Amino acid sequence: QVQLVESGGGLVQAGGSLRLSCVVSGSIFNINVMAWYRQAPGKQRELVAAITSGGGPSYTTSVKGRFTISRDNAKNTLYLQMNSLKPEDTAVYYCAVGPPTTWGQGTQVTVSS
Repeated sequence: QVQLVESGGGLVQAGGSLRLSCVVSGSIFNINVMAWYRQAPGKQRELVAAITSGGGPSYTTSVKGRFTISRDNAKNTLYLQMNSLKPEDTAVYYCAVGPPTTWGQGTQVTVSS
């Protein structure tokens, strides 16, 4: 079973940028779906962006045009480039791969106004 380690979270002002990374312990070459989720305090975990091995990326409406998901098979890494950050983007961000679904431990992103 693969293990996931996220990094890149932090505190940023509104309008700023962050890039999240998710390093997978094994090869991601055969992993079909890789995704980023987030969970804000008091809210349910939501899908932010996903990318499949054979298809293009998809995004939740609120981040379209601001976030970019990508994968580097050579580095076994999933990325989430986040630009034009807003306070409502504040959440713990989780990397997930599958099937079957495996979760990372999460990284905190805080956007100040």
